[in-house]
Amino acid sequence: MNSEDRSESLGTFKAFSIAEGILLIVLGVLALIFPVVASFWTTGVIAVLFLVGGVVGWISNLARSRRMGRWICFWRLVVSTLFLVAGGSMISNFRDPGEAAEQVVAFALAIGIVFIVEGVVAFFNGLANSGQPGAGWAIANGVITFILGLLIVTLKFWGLLWVLGTLVGISFLFSGIELIAFSSSINDGQDPPAIA
Repeated sequence: MNSEDRSESLGTFKAFSIAEGILLIVLGVLALIFPVVASFWTTGVIAVLFLVGGVVGWISNLARSRRMGRWICFWRLVVSTLFLVAGGSMISNFRDPGEAAEQVVAFALAIGIVFIVEGVVAFFNGLANSGQPGAGWAIANGVITFILGLLIVTLKFWGLLWVLGTLVGISFLFSGIELIAFSSSINDGQDPPAIA
């Protein structure tokens, strides 16, 4: 790759990366301003992903059924069916605002429980590796994640409606900032990063 092609490729990479970073920041700020709306959108997207995952799971398992054992294929089809049922149920509940709100709250509570478990695991993992560099960060991460989980599961119904939107907003905001900072730090003499 000659220097002119490299410079053009790098410029295109940086422009798209910065544009993506700006879009993530805008979406993150909107999610933080309107966390309840973002919570509903997040739950809706997950419902669609469950449906797609269930359909793909069925197709994949049936296509590979002769190479898999009978019981493995059966249980994988059961899991794919559960994804289809969960996704379909979530989408059908979005017709009624009350049921949709309950869906969002249930999902937020599930995330709170996952944070509690993840916090405990990270904390004890940090303690088990206390002699290693970075173990203090693992312990701190465990404590903070555990506290966030406790905060989420102790919120009242209306408080839970904004949890998902706030988490998505924070994630998008920091991802956008990181992407812009990374893209801006690439020099003209460097090759654009390879796509993994």
